[in-house]
Amino acid sequence: MKRTGLGLLLCIVLGVAGAKPLRIATANDPQTMDPHALALLYHTRVIQQIYEGLVNRDEQFRLQPWLALSWANIDALTWRFKLRPGVKFHDGSPFTADDAVFSIERALQPSSQRAVQMSGVLGARKVDGLTIDVLLQAPDAVLPGKLWQVGMMSKAWCEQHQVSKPQDYNGKQETYAVRNAMGTGAYRLQRYEADVRTTLLAYPQWWGRASHAGNVHEAQFLVIQSDATRLAALGSGQVDVVLDPPFQDVTRLRQDAGLKLLEMPDIGTQYLAFDQQRGELQGSEIRGANPFKDLRVRRAVYQAIDMDLIVRQVLRGQAQATGSFLSKLLDGYVPELDRRLPYDPAAARALLKEAGYPNGFSSSFDCVNISFRQAVCQAVAAMLDKVGIRAKLQTTPAALFFPKLTQATISLAEFGWSPGADPWNMLQSVVHSHDGATAGVFNAGRYSSEKLDALIDAIRAEPDLQRRRQLVGDSLRLLNAELPILPLYRVSQIWVLRRNIQAVQWPNSVLDLRWVRVD
Repeated sequence: MKRTGLGLLLCIVLGVAGAKPLRIATANDPQTMDPHALALLYHTRVIQQIYEGLVNRDEQFRLQPWLALSWANIDALTWRFKLRPGVKFHDGSPFTADDAVFSIERALQPSSQRAVQMSGVLGARKVDGLTIDVLLQAPDAVLPGKLWQVGMMSKAWCEQHQVSKPQDYNGKQETYAVRNAMGTGAYRLQRYEADVRTTLLAYPQWWGRASHAGNVHEAQFLVIQSDATRLAALGSGQVDVVLDPPFQDVTRLRQDAGLKLLEMPDIGTQYLAFDQQRGELQGSEIRGANPFKDLRVRRAVYQAIDMDLIVRQVLRGQAQATGSFLSKLLDGYVPELDRRLPYDPAAARALLKEAGYPNGFSSSFDCVNISFRQAVCQAVAAMLDKVGIRAKLQTTPAALFFPKLTQATISLAEFGWSPGADPWNMLQSVVHSHDGATAGVFNAGRYSSEKLDALIDAIRAEPDLQRRRQLVGDSLRLLNAELPILPLYRVSQIWVLRRNIQAVQWPNSVLDLRWVRVD
């Protein structure tokens, strides 16, 4: 086949082995190409290939310099970043300090879900063409790590297309940045077809090309929600990688000589969230009261769920039941908190009676329609029903489910959170009091504790790592006592690839194309 223009250049740069498109099947769509509008897994899997941050992570998931070569805390409220020279956007224009300042301030806008990880950042200012200062409200000892996945955008491109502010995802806003992109990453967007596929092409002028082993010239992220259809596509050769295989098929997949599995513990955790703000529980026959505000009820929910049984039978052993709010992969993890309260339906019924609900009560129960999570929610609902809590399960697509979390319209919901490598991220996003801006943006139940807020705020500013770990531990112990959310389990992250594909697996379930090689 004759190749011309960009296609020929890509083949020369990447080699013949990478000329065939790499087809990656996932269960959900990224939903937008705006790098700041969302902070969800299926979005990150695609956006990270296109947009780069000032910092990144290496093969071992360690923080490393990226579009910033170095940084220093020049005073208590200022971090200075020296930018990498010679970086170009996908339209050939140079990446400069103006773009970095613009991108940080764009990511701080109210409609940005990336704003939560930068709580305490006031803004940025240009020092010279390749130097910026990030300005803080209070000292922040680990600020550089919080800039991971804050994509750098072209100021000129955003102004040209009237996207200087992030898309209002919850408001279903449609902007030019939803279906178009202009980053500096190893891959540029060729086409985004919502709920079908996202096609990326390698960017030949990417500054990091020489130092990375990847040879994929085209990658297609294919949305195939059905578990059976995803595996059928893999078996027929229509896809090359499945990032979320159904757990019931893992044993069979391991025995397939044409496939290989990459496996590691996931850094994220699945939780149940409770409405903690309304005086009356929505979707319930109970009037004038919200049972979930009572610790005894939340504890009854905990002890009604046989998470070990769910892991064995529903998740086929490809997960770990947990009582900890954070993975052991995070600094500050407290081992003794990993033990769950015992499964005890009789104790759960006694707690409900003590709380004034001897006949139980009903509640709506929201869950995203990803197959394994939906199956877990069905099992949880059945177990709650046995103790008198009639959880009316509602499963919806991600585009409908996640706005319910951020807008706090749930009564009871299952959700997951991958915190990066810093425990502060989860604490700030999920259990800090919602301040109407960045803190508690995923605090779906609107739980609020002044004591916990003070601990989380102290974690952000504490420079001594040992003291910081102690503050994290204190926060986890408080959560364990109050149970504003319930930890459920952590999945074993499993990817299925064809034998001729080499890849680096990260614990946040993002496949970075920089290291993907097709032999």
